[in-house]
Amino acid sequence: MKRQVERTILHMDLDTFFVSVERKHDDRLRGIPVLVGGTGDRGVVAACSYETRPYGIHSGMPMKMARMLCPQATVIRGEAGIYSKESKTVSEIIKEAVPVFEKASIDEFYADLSGMEKFHNSYHLATELRERIKKESGLPISFGLSTSKVVSKVATGEAKPDNQKKIDAGTEKTFLAPMLVQKIPMMGDKTSKVLYDMGVKYVKTIQEMPVEMMTQILGKNGTLLWNRANGLDDSPIVPFHERKSISNERTFGKDTGDVQRMREMIRAMGENLAYQLRTGNKLTSCVSVKIRYSDFNTVSKQVKIAYTSADHILIPQIERLFDQLHNRRMMVRLVGVNFSDLVTGNYQINLFDDSEERLNLYMAMDYIRNRYGTDNRGNSILSWGTTLGIPNIASMGNPFNGDPPIIPAHRNA
Repeated sequence: MKRQVERTILHMDLDTFFVSVERKHDDRLRGIPVLVGGTGDRGVVAACSYETRPYGIHSGMPMKMARMLCPQATVIRGEAGIYSKESKTVSEIIKEAVPVFEKASIDEFYADLSGMEKFHNSYHLATELRERIKKESGLPISFGLSTSKVVSKVATGEAKPDNQKKIDAGTEKTFLAPMLVQKIPMMGDKTSKVLYDMGVKYVKTIQEMPVEMMTQILGKNGTLLWNRANGLDDSPIVPFHERKSISNERTFGKDTGDVQRMREMIRAMGENLAYQLRTGNKLTSCVSVKIRYSDFNTVSKQVKIAYTSADHILIPQIERLFDQLHNRRMMVRLVGVNFSDLVTGNYQINLFDDSEERLNLYMAMDYIRNRYGTDNRGNSILSWGTTLGIPNIASMGNPFNGDPPIIPAHRNA
């Protein structure tokens, strides 16, 4: 019987990525507290420097609260374009160095080094890769190395900031045991509260519980968490992420009743999403629009259409859906647009409605946007949203290149 090769999984995470990128481009930000995220009262912290941590600040916190806790912090809105460029640089370095890798997010990567011990010391290889990334990208990065994705991810968290950690095979349970249950990846607040109410505070307690008890309490999720607490995880490296939909949404800094402004916003979203479809050689047959009112009541409406990626078909559908949805005399908090039911294909000319001039116009505009459509930080300068003064509405990247979304689609307007 052939002996199964022991897995060696590398997890790498760029430390406080958005902050590190901003510091790379502005030395004045080094060594001082920095917050990156939405700058309005409803904005949230996307990233925070280590200097802000003693104040109790963390990512996902309302920016207004973070400013109150650390008023001396420098607040930066952040730009998707420059983060995308820096992330791509790191991705290319990793791609050259390892046989299989997964980009889990804009700043997080996995690589499968299984079997490479025959030719290289995996820990030395990972160390060399980390040093190369730091030298060529100018960004700090940490890594964890173990027999699974879960344990390697936890090890990276323990290694930070700007460091590395290896967990030898057979020591996974010992490594995880003294940690708080929140350290288990995918352990949500609700689940951890259930465990806390039971007196389960540390991973060691879960390890000592029968798996049947965890399953009885939390269902299938309980079995999954028990396995992770015991360092058992055979999830594979996934080198490609197939996007099933693309979307964009914005929360207004203040609730608005300006219908014209809302229509401009969704039109800008539609234009950009249609461009992304054409860039990725994709078509959509389902368009939806979402509105969230000031009382947090959220409504959405969708329509099925013939497969297309054309602005002149998609944008009127978006505007029509918005007009049907916006039927309350109440201020609006958020608007959003989504394209789903995606398939691979090129936009085909409609012999009855389209002209050769229209098709050529799409090709010419996309060519111009591809070649000249970004500034030196990677942000779109040729878009409906930009001309209307709507920041960060346009993304010049290809959302179907296998990478996960660069930043959450939800951003403040």
